[in-house]
Amino acid sequence: MLKRSLPPLAHRLRPQVLSEFVGQEHLLGEKGFIALMLARGHLDSMVLWGPPGCGKTTLAILLAGVVEADFFQLSAVTAGVADIRKIAKLGRENREQGRRTVLFLDEIHRFNKAQQDFLLAPVEEGSLILLGATTENPSFSIITPLLSRARVAVLKALDLDASMDLLRKAMVRLADDYGREISVAEEVLQRIAAYAEGDARRGLNLLEMAFINLDPERAEIAGADLKPLLEGRGLAYDRDGEEHFNQISAFIKSMRAGDPDAALYWLGRMLESGEEPLYLARRMIRFASEDVGNAAPQALQLAINARQAYEILGSPEGELALYQVAAYLTTAPKSDAVYLAMKRVVKEIKKSGNQPVPMQVRNAPTGLMQNLGYGDGYVNPHRDRINPGLIAALPEKLAGAVFYQPTGNGYEATVCQRLQEREQLLRELKSSAAKPADKRSKPGS
Repeated sequence: MLKRSLPPLAHRLRPQVLSEFVGQEHLLGEKGFIALMLARGHLDSMVLWGPPGCGKTTLAILLAGVVEADFFQLSAVTAGVADIRKIAKLGRENREQGRRTVLFLDEIHRFNKAQQDFLLAPVEEGSLILLGATTENPSFSIITPLLSRARVAVLKALDLDASMDLLRKAMVRLADDYGREISVAEEVLQRIAAYAEGDARRGLNLLEMAFINLDPERAEIAGADLKPLLEGRGLAYDRDGEEHFNQISAFIKSMRAGDPDAALYWLGRMLESGEEPLYLARRMIRFASEDVGNAAPQALQLAINARQAYEILGSPEGELALYQVAAYLTTAPKSDAVYLAMKRVVKEIKKSGNQPVPMQVRNAPTGLMQNLGYGDGYVNPHRDRINPGLIAALPEKLAGAVFYQPTGNGYEATVCQRLQEREQLLRELKSSAAKPADKRSKPGS
């Protein structure tokens, strides 16, 4: 008879001693910093940062056991300052008696700044050894003073070998718990491990569901038994968390590197995960200016057109326009010369301040301004194509400064040629102006 009232398999399979813990060799192996810390008889406050199902809670329980500390577990979703205050008081009493107290705070990133501030004193004075667990980057979610008092231990998703090892142990436990011997082929276990993507809890839950749901007359779990359990599989993504920034970074850098397959993959991953399509369209508009620039000036208009096409069509039809422009931007010639020019200009403005506009290029709408010399010497390039090189439009102290340095990629090759022609003309005009005037020449000749 099946014992359906049993707790989840992941809980039943939780190791009782640290030597049974699966994975995280970089922390618990011979040279891992947690192993070295325990070897000295210490346990420092830590933030355990890692993906779901990598063993954060289990590790915290085991670490408290190794140092024989009193263990208290809270969830930041439901706990508050009052709960922390009670445990901190017990921690002070324990400290006076020579005992250590561990507070495991799950989802510590859920605590606001004021709640995190309250943890500072008991951690600082050693009343509490704080083990906080989070799936989000501590740099974004944990206040700096708390991070300075606690080390960050980065836990990794279980690799395939660790996942397979755990699943094999789980089959033995399932047989004991349910009193039924069922076999499973290695390739089926591998499929479960692949589905779990390093999340032990996910893999164990799937295995137990397949075990329980197997026809009583059968004694082996087959691949076909997993199919109905795998429907509706979700993608790991958090529109406000680190995975959002990781994937948008991968998308932008794939386009920058000219890899259309990678760019389209990351675009698709984000769209399928529920990212706002117009956000992606905005990022591609920015990319068109920052990374493609004048190497392919039409890129900016195409990116804007893709955004408008999506607004007209919506999902899923409009997403094709986003794929189209992503492929174009990825394979277009690249130049960040305008972006770098903008940074140079802003830097110069901050350094040199309010430089006066040269008289030659000032507007002179009144007689007084004309009498004061506004606009003197200005020659309209539309009227005289020989003299535009003589126009002094930069402030005097910045004469000769170069901000825009085109790369020569794509259309910027034409830009380079035009600028070179302008510089040559400027040199010729300056050289001509420096020579003695020819007495035989007539005005206007």
